[in-house]
Amino acid sequence: MKQIAFAFILLVASTAANGGECPAAPDHSADVLDVISQIQQAESEQAARVLSSRLWEYWADAPDESAQEVLDRGMTRLRAADLLGAIEDFDSLVAYCPFYAEGYNQRAFANYLRQDFEAALPDLDKAIELSPNHVAAISGRALTLLGLNRIEEARETLNAALELNPWLSERHLLAPGGPLEPAGQDI
Repeated sequence: MKQIAFAFILLVASTAANGGECPAAPDHSADVLDVISQIQQAESEQAARVLSSRLWEYWADAPDESAQEVLDRGMTRLRAADLLGAIEDFDSLVAYCPFYAEGYNQRAFANYLRQDFEAALPDLDKAIELSPNHVAAISGRALTLLGLNRIEEARETLNAALELNPWLSERHLLAPGGPLEPAGQDI
């Protein structure tokens, strides 16, 4: 509880210092497109995985120090399976930085892990709206739609993610016998 109060104080102080608004997130769109291009040309899944980790460096680069601290703490809570604590942090981050895609993406991931797919989906949609090439949010949306048993939408969304990164581990979901196997392939 003390950490939550501290995070709130940090956000309030930062908000006051910034005139009440979160600064714009760093624009890494050109870098993201460059890495996606390299992933598409990768010759192995391992090479693509190394490149994908670079994408996370861009996506997790928060707009300011206060936002970074809340994002990092929320992600630490996620790794520790403190999903409700992580959601509280991401709620604070989204409230402070409503134009920063990763706040929505991480909150969606926490809700996905809780199997609250209905709560995850709007956050994934917002993350993708803010960051259209956010491969993780797009593939997360596909998994969330699968969790909601919206199979055709999940298949289409996963195919969109695979256009950006053909090496995603989720690609096996489209394989024969997989839950997103294309219609008519099971005969």
